[in-house]
Amino acid sequence: MTDSSEQIADLEIRFAFMQETIDTLNETVTAQWGEIDRLKRRLEKLQAEVIELEDGGRRDGKSEPPPPHY
Repeated sequence: MTDSSEQIADLEIRFAFMQETIDTLNETVTAQWGEIDRLKRRLEKLQAEVIELEDGGRRDGKSEPPPPHY
């Protein structure tokens, strides 16, 4: 009977450690998804800024006439 109760105690200890590991991993993954979402929003904003700069800051996409001294 002692052997059986020792095995149960060992399993309970292992389960507690595994549960702690799962909780820690869950927190880590949740934090990483938050960071990924933040970075995606930032990337989209930067891409929009690059497109705007490539258009010369114009929204209509029409070419700008050359300056008078050209």
